[in-house]
This record gives sequence, structure tokens and C-alpha cells, in this order.
Amino acid sequence: MDVNQTKQEHLLALKVMRLTKPTLFTNLPVTCEDRDLPGDLFGQLMKEDPSTIKGAETLMLGEMLTLPQNFGNIFLGETFSSYISVHNDSSQVVKDILVKADLQTSSQRLNLSASNSAVAELKPECCIDDVIHHEVKEIGTHILVCAVSYTTQYGEKLYFRKFFKFQVLKPLDVKTKFYNAEVKCMFTDEVFLEAQIQNITTSPMFMEKVSLEPSMMYNVTELNTVSSSDEGESTFGKMSYLQPMDTRQYLYCLKPKPEYAEKAGVIKGVTVIGKLDIVWKTNLGERGRLQTSQLQRMAPGYGDIRLSLEVIPDTVNLEEPFDIMCKITNCSERTMDLVLEMCNTSSIHWCGVSGRQLGKLNPGASLSLPLTVFSSVQGLQSISGLRLTDTFLKRTYEYDDIAQVCVVCPFKSNEC
Repeated sequence: MDVNQTKQEHLLALKVMRLTKPTLFTNLPVTCEDRDLPGDLFGQLMKEDPSTIKGAETLMLGEMLTLPQNFGNIFLGETFSSYISVHNDSSQVVKDILVKADLQTSSQRLNLSASNSAVAELKPECCIDDVIHHEVKEIGTHILVCAVSYTTQYGEKLYFRKFFKFQVLKPLDVKTKFYNAEVKCMFTDEVFLEAQIQNITTSPMFMEKVSLEPSMMYNVTELNTVSSSDEGESTFGKMSYLQPMDTRQYLYCLKPKPEYAEKAGVIKGVTVIGKLDIVWKTNLGERGRLQTSQLQRMAPGYGDIRLSLEVIPDTVNLEEPFDIMCKITNCSERTMDLVLEMCNTSSIHWCGVSGRQLGKLNPGASLSLPLTVFSSVQGLQSISGLRLTDTFLKRTYEYDDIAQVCVVCPFKSNEC
């Protein structure tokens, strides 16, 4: 839609055209049976038609390309390109021509003109051409404002402008879910992100790249490939097309960097995970790109004290002591004075003195504690029976199902 600012006859004419890729020509094939009156007439005409595919004339898709006949749809993340032409329709020389192109969105006004300097003069039947580009980053109504000012040969200064209104649509629907990795009742530091991406346009998309840019606290592992002898292959196959209204799930594993994992007070509460970077192509290679805002998740609470196992063997022998390494972290904002108690269960027996003093542990600090234990029962056994007591507040913390270990008999077959 364009609206002239004034009804005055101007010496210059302004034309604006959107630049888009052409599309494949489509025709409507007309056929009939051989016994019908036209006989083979329609078939011969389609074979002689230069727009049809030789040997497949009845297909609607042709071999030719057609220029766009309308403005078309513009989607978020695509590049809006437009051709602006100012033509001198008069018989006199026009001076000091200044062409300005602005894009008005709901939140800002952008200057898209390649040059802000005026052209000294424009002779009759000559024109000034300009091509503007803008990566669309907002959804909603956009107005392209093209303004032209010039001076006639008699010194009269004239000005006019035109408005071109268009809508920017949403191409993808992106939904995210977070899953905290969990071993029995204890949370680990790993976080799994599932991203559901749906194509809500009317044409297929070639998904060129879908990646997760992690924040400074995390390292990311992409889980969207299947390992093979040569190299990883995408779980979606070699041709990564996303049809209209189809949805795909992408999975990523994030793990805190060692320098942040050591600090108990850093990764808690609401933390920034990172942002998704999505690149696609449509039609004849038109490229689009979207980046989500920073994704946030609520980190699991570990309570005042977090106890985790750093080292534990996968398989141990029945009634044979083995060593484990525990890590105790003070997640509170106060200093603790800890006492460790080791309580035997029906299958797990601790070696050492129970009720020993561990000393003071400052806020955010960690303590590595080697322990020895053995199992009196075969099979998959849970390491349980540790108890920590803060003597300052007389508060006790019990830990069961910390980890699991496979116990086998050395004199029998190794079966759990």
C-alpha cells in the first residue's frame, strides 16, 4: 500500500519494488482419454508447451522461473531487500535530489539509505537507483517510508514521500524444556535441554543449522547425531527438510565448567543456560536466521549441604572392602562444624570410626573425604547410611541411595 503525501504533480516519479527470489512456474495440465473427441490433441499441445517438463508434461511443476507477482510474505529472521528508483519524468533538469528510506517498526525507526548525500542534478529521462537490505528482527507491522526532496530549475524546493506497509510473520514456533539429570534421589550438575522447533510457514524449510550457544558457565554436547565408523550422522537423515507444520526435537547436554562446578553458590537459583541459533533456507536458497533470547532454568536446590560421590568402582567383589571418594560442599551462607556418622545397612557395611569430627566448613567450600566400605550381599547395591550433623545448629542431614555398585562373587560367574 502506498499513499502520496500531497496531490501536487511532481517532476520525479518514485517506484519501489521488493527483491525476492523467483519461483518455479506452475501450469494446469488438461488431459483426456484417447477415446474422447479431442483424442491426443491436448497431449500434443502440452508437449509443445515450452514451460512443461519433457517426458512429464502432466506434472503441474514446470521448468521455467517466474518473477514474483506480489509482495509476498516476510518472516522474522529473513533479509528484506528492496529496489528504489527515482525517475525524472519531466523535460527539465532537477537539482539537489535527496532520497531517504526509513523503516518504521513498533519500537524504532531505522535509516536504510545507502547514502545521505544529495545528487547534484538529474537530467530528463534519467534515474537514481538504490538497493536497501535489512535483516528483520521484529514481528508485526513495518512501514517503509521513502522520501524525496529536490529543487527545480527555477529554485523551487519540493518534497514528497510514500509509505509501503507490510507485515512480518513468525516462521518458527520454538519451545524448550529442561531436564535435570538425576541419579536416584540426588541431582547431578548435568542439564538436558530439549528444543521443539515447528515450521509454521506454508513452505518446506531446509534446516541448515540448529545449535546451542552456551553461557560462560557451561559446556555443551550436542545429542542430535548417531555415531558411525566414519563420522556422526544426523538423526534426521542427510536431507534435513522440515515440512509445513512439522515439528522436530533437538537435544543438548550441558555441564558446568570445572571452575564453576567447584563453587556451590554460583550455580543455584535462576541461571542462564545459553541461546539457540537457528539457520534455515527456503524456496531457492533464501536464508533466514533466528536467535532466541537467553534461556534460563531454575537450578535444583541441594539444601544446606551437598554430598556427592566423586570416585566409585563399577564392580566390586563380595565381602571385599573397596574405596570411594565423597565430596561434601557447604551450600549455605554460614559456617558449619560437621560430624560424620556411618550407619550400616543390611547389605552395606562401613569401615572406620563413626562420629568423627570433620571440622569447620566455610560457605561455598568443599571437602574431599575418602571412605572404605564393603557389601555382604550380591547384586546391584545402593550406597547408603551416611549422616552429617552440624554441631552449631544441631541439625542432621541423612543421605541414602547416594550411588549404586555391582557386587559379584569372585568364586562364581560375574553376574549382577
